[in-house]
Amino acid sequence: MNWLLVLAGAAVGAPLRYLTDRAVQARDDSLFPWGTFTVNAFACLLLGGLAGAGLAGGAGAGGPSSAGLLIGTGLCGALSTYSTFSYETLRLAERGRGFLAAANVLASVLVGLGAVHLGARVARQLFG
Repeated sequence: MNWLLVLAGAAVGAPLRYLTDRAVQARDDSLFPWGTFTVNAFACLLLGGLAGAGLAGGAGAGGPSSAGLLIGTGLCGALSTYSTFSYETLRLAERGRGFLAAANVLASVLVGLGAVHLGARVARQLFG
């Protein structure tokens, strides 16, 4: 029944990604894909928090937890989007916006790593 947890998380994450992307893009008319950038950064922060909470509680030895399946795999998996990030970066490059394409790659990786680290650190402080 673990797949039901993943399904439930994804059922929330996918529409949340779409709605957030549309809301962010509607407020910004630049070519930079701020919507995808935002949802990916938030998913990294959330997943880092989940991992940090699990580490603080000593979880991990018994396989994936219910929260890990629901939030980590389901919600964060559907909320974040590597394929859209890749496609939008390719589109920028093909349109002659190489600087924006490179900035998207660099910023997405750095902010994603920073967000997952921050989420984990905050969760360990709260739950450890």
